[in-house]
Amino acid sequence: MGKKVLVVCGATASGKTGFAVEMAKVLGGEVISADSMLIYRGMDIGTAKPTAEEMQGVPHHMIDVALPTQNFSVSDYERAALPVCEKILQEGKVPVVCGGTGFYIQSLLFTRGNGNVGANAALRAKYEKIAREEGNGVLFSLLEKVDPESAQKLHPNDVKRVIRALEIYDLTGKKKSEQDDGFVGRFPYVAVAFDFPREELYARIDRRVDSMLAEGLVDEVRNLYACGIDENCQSMQGIGYKEVLYFLKNKITYSTMCDIIKQNTRNYAKRQITFFKKFPGIHWLDPKDENVQKVTEMFYAN
Repeated sequence: MGKKVLVVCGATASGKTGFAVEMAKVLGGEVISADSMLIYRGMDIGTAKPTAEEMQGVPHHMIDVALPTQNFSVSDYERAALPVCEKILQEGKVPVVCGGTGFYIQSLLFTRGNGNVGANAALRAKYEKIAREEGNGVLFSLLEKVDPESAQKLHPNDVKRVIRALEIYDLTGKKKSEQDDGFVGRFPYVAVAFDFPREELYARIDRRVDSMLAEGLVDEVRNLYACGIDENCQSMQGIGYKEVLYFLKNKITYSTMCDIIKQNTRNYAKRQITFFKKFPGIHWLDPKDENVQKVTEMFYAN
């Protein structure tokens, strides 16, 4: 079989966490979170962060690795998660990558070829300064102007690859999307996601939001805000957090806040499904099937 990675991905509220734990127990693996909100300490309820009981003794990585005041890019994730994945493989275990942040998963499983265009230190320094002093959004807007096709494929916080795309354009006058600059796989992998009927998924999302609010999401956001975590922090832009913050500032009513969180989460789930439908080699699972056995057989197949 060789060294292989299992990826449990897909839409929010589709049962990824519990299934990843079950698969890690069966395969003798460890879970690597690929969720852009689980990285933040002190943000537990609104992120549906797994509890120690839910982890069932399975080691979990890339959770609580950043302060809520920190910006955390796709490149930051790659730098932190890749050595973890390699170490798990070296120990003869199975990395179970679990999450719905597609760009995180992409950065871990693939590297990008750089075509035949060399690097330019001066250009990179110029764009790094823009990102540092004016923000990732300003840098990303520059790429959107000259190469919207590449911008569509990148996250604004993936500063490393945004700069690379701008660098290629500046050096060649051609868009990065016109270069032979494709994905190169790092590890063999099996990727799976649950294929819920849309209305059933939406009902699961609504129940999860209701549960988060019942568990104290408003108090969690209130405490974070009291500690200086406000809308200027990347972490507070997460769904659930920004809407509760608007409510706490008397910008919307509680009922409106609930409705907006649910709608924004549904919209996010749709974007996740669209992303993963294009993910190379993904297997869509019927949630009603005996999927632990099915995925185990799939994983061990040649």
